[in-house]
Amino acid sequence: MRITRRTFLKGLLAGGATGLTLSHARTQEGTLLTRRIPSSGEAIPAVGLGSWITFNVGEDILLMDECAEVISAFFAAGGRMIDSSPMYGSSQPVIGYGLQKLGHPETLFSAEKVWTSGPDAPEQIERSREFWQVPRFDLVQVHNLLNWEQHLKTLIEMKAAGRLRYVGITTSEGRRHDLLEEIMRTQPLDFVQFTYNVVDREPEQRLLPLARDRGIAVIVNRPYQQGALTRRLQSERLPEWAAQIGASTWAQLILKYIISHPAVTVVIPATTSVEHVRENLAAAKGPMPDSTMRARISSYVQAL
Repeated sequence: MRITRRTFLKGLLAGGATGLTLSHARTQEGTLLTRRIPSSGEAIPAVGLGSWITFNVGEDILLMDECAEVISAFFAAGGRMIDSSPMYGSSQPVIGYGLQKLGHPETLFSAEKVWTSGPDAPEQIERSREFWQVPRFDLVQVHNLLNWEQHLKTLIEMKAAGRLRYVGITTSEGRRHDLLEEIMRTQPLDFVQFTYNVVDREPEQRLLPLARDRGIAVIVNRPYQQGALTRRLQSERLPEWAAQIGASTWAQLILKYIISHPAVTVVIPATTSVEHVRENLAAAKGPMPDSTMRARISSYVQAL
């Protein structure tokens, strides 16, 4: 079999709170769980689309078309939030290419980041906007806390001027949570983004309750630990009781665990597969685990 870049990437990656009320959106395939952004009340679907690694395909037109197909399937399934960063190689122009092929869907919720150690945040954001080909971003986040004081001030000023709608800050892989917590307590954030899943549960102790109390929307990254978690579980039997909440795969069980936490607004799994993006969005449909089922899921996975 010929090993394409797509095959390589697939092998690498596969293998009740205040202000966060539950709501639902109708799609052709069923009812999709949505969550409200506390600072505005706007509802967005609880499963979004990440682009780290998966959309970094350069200028290969075949791979760009495959990414466009993933974006198309994402919107067709009811998705809205697409998240990217200047750090993600060619992901930004690839997203722009896909959006252009789709006629720039009006339902898009564009989530970008600023990632520079210098004072050139506005220029970088403008370049990103041109790649996406959108009038403005819905959300811009300070990526991995880099130069966060200067950039957050810039983003707040841009929001006040109507140049973006929401501001946020991110980290990943459990890094620098003490600083992140301090920023969440003291700064006027609309969104915060960090890693959380059935095994990376430290945010349950501090960050998620704080986000709920402060009225900050939560974006969850690395739900599958960049594929490591699903690769580890693929040889294990999915428990029969997963069907009680409509989970037919490990990926869906993991996503349902994440989005059933009342402080989580949206999770952003990345994928190169149309089948997987549909599978991910389907996790936002049907019953969600209650506290007893959540404990059962985490105990089961931890024991494997």
